[in-house]
Amino acid sequence: MTATGALVEALAAVGATRDHAIDLAGTALILAALDHRSTPLDSYRDHLAELARDAAVEAGPEPDLAQRIRALATTFERHGYSGDVASYDDPDNADLMRVIDRRKGLPVALAILWLHAARANGWTATGLAFPGHFLIRLETEGDRAIVDPFHGGKVRDPGELRELLKQVAGLDAELRPEHYAPVGNRDVLLRLLNNVKLRCLQAGDAARAAEIIDRLRLIAPDRIELLREAGLCHARLGNLARAGEMLTAFIDAAEEGPARSEAVALLQRLRARLN
Repeated sequence: MTATGALVEALAAVGATRDHAIDLAGTALILAALDHRSTPLDSYRDHLAELARDAAVEAGPEPDLAQRIRALATTFERHGYSGDVASYDDPDNADLMRVIDRRKGLPVALAILWLHAARANGWTATGLAFPGHFLIRLETEGDRAIVDPFHGGKVRDPGELRELLKQVAGLDAELRPEHYAPVGNRDVLLRLLNNVKLRCLQAGDAARAAEIIDRLRLIAPDRIELLREAGLCHARLGNLARAGEMLTAFIDAAEEGPARSEAVALLQRLRARLN
């Protein structure tokens, strides 16, 4: 089997894995490795282990919540990590191998490293569905805090969260319970790759977007909306047969609604062009 084949097989295995059992950082490294196929992952995996060990040493025995947050913040600061404010839209910021190389990245990419370091020590940590700026929550018995890895592990209180939400979602936005909802490992990975996909679409690079959607489909084969997205990308590329295949699969699986109706109309137009 080729190196690429082994990576694809590993991602397909993730797609068949229950969410709680997904190795979040390990899978993010495999996703990145598809763009760096000649680069071994051993040193990156060693670095993940080092981050977890350093956080444990920094926290000491039986740390409380504040000590855990401080230990993680100190560890990542010592290793030189920071949010990439200067070149936020750089695709490298969503590539975990390059994030580790450069010690900077997007909020969701840095959060993956924080979640790994916390969970490797048995600490309860989850990603949150906060829009536009990925955050995590750390918990101990009877205590919890929302933490911002992009800003060095700053603990965000409700007032700061409200202001942050308005920055990313508009002045009329208000905090709602769903903004605090935990997200599973698969959704964290989808959010990481969606950053890449959206930037590709904004740049008019439908070929790269289709490639990213293929990766999304590997790790989330049950997300039927990805079939529609794949169909749209292939239609833009002129791959009409492939677009028709993806749209047909979406239509067969989707419930009635605007998205399905639009897909039906597009499929009819594509078939007219093929005939």
